[in-house]
Amino acid sequence: MTGQVLARPANTSRVVVSGVCMLMGLIGTARVNAESVLFAFTHGGKPSDAVELRSVDVTTAKPDSGMALHVDGEDDTAWAGIVLKAPHGRWNLAEHDGLMLDVRNVGADELTIVCRVANADADPPLHCNEGQVTLAPGTQGTLAVPFKRSAFSLASIHMFGMHGFPPPDSGEDTIDPGTVSSVSILVLKPKSKFSFEIGDVRLSSLKVSVERPSDAVHSLFPFIDTFGQYIHTDWPNKTHAIEDLTAQRTTELDELTTWRGAKSWDKYGGWKTGPLLLGTGFFRTAKFHGKWWLVDPDGRLFFSNGIDCIWPGETTPLDGRATWFQDFPGSQPDYKEFLSSSDSQWGHYLDTKPACYDFAGANLKRKYGAGWSGDFAAITQQRLRSWGLNTIGNWSDPAICALQRTPYVAAVHFASKPLEGTKGYWGRFRDVFDPDFGRQLRASVADQASATANDPWCLGYFIDNEIGWGTEISLALATLDSPPYQAAKQVLVADLMAKYHAIEKLNGTWGTAYKSWGDIIESRETPDKTRAHDDLLAFYKHTARQYFKLCRQAVRATAPNHLYLGCRFAGSNPAVVETAARFCDVLSYNIYRRSVADFTLPANVDVPVLIGEFHFGATDRGQFYPGLVRVKDQAERAVAYKGFVTDALRHPNIVGCHWFSYRDEPTTGRTLDGENYQNGFVDVADTPYTETIQAAREIGYHLYEIRSATEPSQTQVASRR
Repeated sequence: MTGQVLARPANTSRVVVSGVCMLMGLIGTARVNAESVLFAFTHGGKPSDAVELRSVDVTTAKPDSGMALHVDGEDDTAWAGIVLKAPHGRWNLAEHDGLMLDVRNVGADELTIVCRVANADADPPLHCNEGQVTLAPGTQGTLAVPFKRSAFSLASIHMFGMHGFPPPDSGEDTIDPGTVSSVSILVLKPKSKFSFEIGDVRLSSLKVSVERPSDAVHSLFPFIDTFGQYIHTDWPNKTHAIEDLTAQRTTELDELTTWRGAKSWDKYGGWKTGPLLLGTGFFRTAKFHGKWWLVDPDGRLFFSNGIDCIWPGETTPLDGRATWFQDFPGSQPDYKEFLSSSDSQWGHYLDTKPACYDFAGANLKRKYGAGWSGDFAAITQQRLRSWGLNTIGNWSDPAICALQRTPYVAAVHFASKPLEGTKGYWGRFRDVFDPDFGRQLRASVADQASATANDPWCLGYFIDNEIGWGTEISLALATLDSPPYQAAKQVLVADLMAKYHAIEKLNGTWGTAYKSWGDIIESRETPDKTRAHDDLLAFYKHTARQYFKLCRQAVRATAPNHLYLGCRFAGSNPAVVETAARFCDVLSYNIYRRSVADFTLPANVDVPVLIGEFHFGATDRGQFYPGLVRVKDQAERAVAYKGFVTDALRHPNIVGCHWFSYRDEPTTGRTLDGENYQNGFVDVADTPYTETIQAAREIGYHLYEIRSATEPSQTQVASRR
């Protein structure tokens, strides 16, 4: 829904809920004549734990501004803002028509501010309503989000644990106002620094009538068949019987015999008929004729065209869903092996370990028989070469990587003590100055290297994934907001002491009144960010430098022949990118958008870049959610795939791109977080999407001709290592 600028009625009556912090509670079904307040930011202080910050800093607005919160953010993030999370997981706003809030642009540039109202387990654009307003510098408006309602209440039919839900829901841009989980106030893809202020979040007048679920909705159950597919829709190549699986296997084997792969590739997938550079026996990087490249162990130019998450299957939760499944295979002795339990980090099953089932694994056994695991590994290797793909991407099965038929990337993940003042989608940023960080890092890299350090088929190591780097001062602010025992805080104060020597000099710069250096250790207050900016930025860079230095050292100590591939940025800023470029052999980014043609690095950075994740998806083949970049159907997905990879091939810094992921996520949501994206090269029944496969071949078989077609004429060879 598109928002609009509205004038606040002069005689509007308001109901403010009392509380002790800025975030206020649930109004519920309280009846009012005009407006009521969902969130009131009137008591000062810091946001509570129910307010999630995404790449922004938040302070209290000036008392005379008429606003409540002041929000500062940076450019180069997918989106930045705040998420207001419902107490106890949901608000019941069924009797209201929408919500609104006042916003003011106090930055230097024109700014578009978006408000998003979302149901639980939902991702945009499904089960979200949005409003937006564009403001010139210094201007103010009211951002409104009218509710566009689904035909039924998701809560009334017990639908949960998925990002997208099955029809009938009266459209993919509808919500159930009775189960609102969050309100986000954000800036999408900011292009420069920004500042804005917001007022209380208000609810509009009562909804006179509330729709009730129809009999047709209740006939929805069961809606998942024995293969893990949606029952109530048909589509091309849908599996209806076990015989379909065996027939599809035979058909595909004939196709793989016809399409054997690009003749211009060497055994690694490098450019066999292209230039020959120095071969070191392992992958390295080089700049050749104005473009960065990977170089394979034999010295051939290599562009990493890959796919993530190559595993035999993935589980979906069962708890509370007994009526969802028809002819459930987990009840059959031959398929009980695919029952399990697993941890969940987000959504309905948060912090639980529900019973789960792997429909994809069961389908592989039906399709390939008792030796299904080995057959799956073998045909996957054959598929990759046939499809024009030369890399096994992140999150993939080590047993398949170890077959030494396709180059692969390795991943290192570990836990260590958090920086207490931080928050993040995948967890808190760790305290990189605590000795625990280095110990856990070195142990984890060494463990990974025990199997891969001497393998020439291993491209290199990712360490971490999509950690929260925030703005260029955010980690410094989080350090100040951490307890006295935090190692990072002690390092920050030591840095300040080394610069200022006397506390009075620091006070003069920051405008503070600390009596001693110990006061800073004990305090958790935020200084004036403008006056303290240079020192905060310096410590942010110190933190980033410590992180990337230790990561590089850990890789070099145990796998000196392999590339350090970075941390897979999902959001970044120039300060962290510039620092990372000094230590990483390749910078890695997960980029979900239609094109990378306009991808840029900071002006003083020229390094190779690997796109660790991208995808496109649609809902025309039985899936309920398209993924992070939505297209109309499979034909459009094929076009989008070709466009993205072509743009990556033409970019002088990009040395590879990896699609996420090999298989569609479970129709009823993966156990980890409820994602149920249509993001696979194959579906839950292991049937390839023919449109996407053909697009991949059209690009992959001509990978090197496309990349070399626009090379500058000068001859230049430079090594990154």
